[in-house]
Amino acid sequence: MGVTVQTVENNSPASRVRVQPGDVLERINGHAIMDFLDYNFYASTADPVLYLKTPDGKHKLVKTRKAEYDDLGLGFETYLMDQKHSCRNKCMFCFVDQMPGGMRESLYFKDDDERLSFLFGNYITLTNLSEHDVQRIIDMKISPINVSVHTTDPALRVRMMKNKNAGKVLAYLGRFAEAGIRLNCQLVLCPGINDGEQLEKSLRDLGSLYPAVQSIACVPVGLTKFREGLEQLTPYTPERAVETIDIIHAFSDAFLQKHGERVAYPADEFFLKAGRPIPDPGYYGDFAQLENGVGLLALLESEYLEALAQAGPLRVKKTRTTLATGMAAYGLLDSLVQRTKQVFPDLDCEVVPVVNRFFGENITVAGLLTGADLMEQLAGRAIGDTLLIPAVMLRHEGDCFLDDVTPAEVEKRLGVQIVPVENDGEKLLEAVTGTVAPLPDM
Repeated sequence: MGVTVQTVENNSPASRVRVQPGDVLERINGHAIMDFLDYNFYASTADPVLYLKTPDGKHKLVKTRKAEYDDLGLGFETYLMDQKHSCRNKCMFCFVDQMPGGMRESLYFKDDDERLSFLFGNYITLTNLSEHDVQRIIDMKISPINVSVHTTDPALRVRMMKNKNAGKVLAYLGRFAEAGIRLNCQLVLCPGINDGEQLEKSLRDLGSLYPAVQSIACVPVGLTKFREGLEQLTPYTPERAVETIDIIHAFSDAFLQKHGERVAYPADEFFLKAGRPIPDPGYYGDFAQLENGVGLLALLESEYLEALAQAGPLRVKKTRTTLATGMAAYGLLDSLVQRTKQVFPDLDCEVVPVVNRFFGENITVAGLLTGADLMEQLAGRAIGDTLLIPAVMLRHEGDCFLDDVTPAEVEKRLGVQIVPVENDGEKLLEAVTGTVAPLPDM
């Protein structure tokens, strides 16, 4: 029990009562300290009392002097103060299970950690939560929590997630809602399994928890070509995508009329698959589910066109530029570039769609394209001297693609300079017209 102190800041409240590196912080004000949630919550009080165990096994009780919310000055080995909680499920649609071998180890780790949900917006399934975890979320008012629900039918959830506890933990949603914890929910939809009538039920059940449930993202299952030995699933057809959108809209239109907001939204992929236009930005409210691809294209288009309208006279880059993207966003990005050429006739920019041959053609989002796909499909093309790519193609650090190919390798192979562009309309316009800074040397 407890967390080991790694560093003590000079002249901090902890240093003044002689807390030392190597001491184990076991309790604050009598409360057990297991990770950063416990520490941040209880250490925020004024004049907290620390219960420590020294490296030689002795215990000491010290009272610090500090104002409420002031930092104690302690540092720990990791930001969580312990290890990430890994997923205990074996979901039939899990993307990690659909990846080939031989990739970097971090890509195979499945997190299911409520602390990462609070910190970074990660989604959790609730199956990792103990009663202590549930009560702690309620007591500390940790909000919002992002939950991968998938279905509110307990038996079906057990089947889909292959975890005997997957159904009964749905009760936590009601407890969180009653305690005022806000919830963002996602439903990964698999044709013929949890869509149709099951989707209608899930939307009704989650809608009954409003306003605690503040958004529901409905996302089509992503299927790679690496599904050997996994349960048979089929991708969405245009017809089934239309049916699914209609179910979501029947619910969300009624919800909008009653509560003033839609709460449930199809992911952009559903509209693209169905051949329906992406709704206007006003449809998406406060864009609560952008990370799930809900409203991403509408927001990008709106930001871009607003920036274009305000651009005024610009001297655009005279040399040729190529913008590479996934199949999903190609139509929108190409239309934006064509609109830009109407304003700046000298612009020489082409949008090129890249097929995902690494994971399979069912995967159409730019964030899952690899360096190999770029090099293979762009080789021999008149790219120009600059290749724009969505920044989501690269790892957060910007140093490599999913297949560990580096931007420098792609640059060398294609003879271009790579410029990663954030999903921001104004920045995209700057990149297209040639006014953005190039990728720094790695």
